[in-house]
Amino acid sequence: MDLERIEHAIREILAAVGEDPQREGLARTPRRVAKMYQELFSGLTKDPAEHLTAAFTEIYDELVVLRDIPFHSMCEHHLMPFEGKAHVAYLPEGQVVGISKLARVVDDFAHRPQVQERLTSQIADLLMERLKAKGVAVVLQATHTCMTCRGIKKAGSTMITSAVRGLCKSDARTRSEVMTLLHG
Repeated sequence: MDLERIEHAIREILAAVGEDPQREGLARTPRRVAKMYQELFSGLTKDPAEHLTAAFTEIYDELVVLRDIPFHSMCEHHLMPFEGKAHVAYLPEGQVVGISKLARVVDDFAHRPQVQERLTSQIADLLMERLKAKGVAVVLQATHTCMTCRGIKKAGSTMITSAVRGLCKSDARTRSEVMTLLHG
């Protein structure tokens, strides 16, 4: 990541809005913002699939659910944050993965310029592919600051997206069970 280029761009933005980028309160802001972007967009340099290489052989044919995984991301349309909780479920086909790995997959995909719909699908597709799962369901609920503090300004609104694959989608009983578990 080109931190110096980001710093330069932030100085330009500050000047463009009528501020003095050299004044005491703003002098270090370009560097802080560059470091923040380095952290917030760290998923651009990571491969979330790496977290799923250490699967364990386990004869388990019931749903595995991890709920309330906090995440934050950056709306690619406005470069404003959105944050919320991810709920992930999969139906194993002879392999399970450590639960922390599910949270790491969410983080790696979230730490990129994103839209919530794509983020939801990326998580589901990777789990389905790498775990060779019988089914996967992912539900994300998030608050988008690009909607709550600018534009329409609807504070308190929450966006919910879902991505359902395999038996979690095609089998009505499995879909009902997984949605009940994901939503509590």
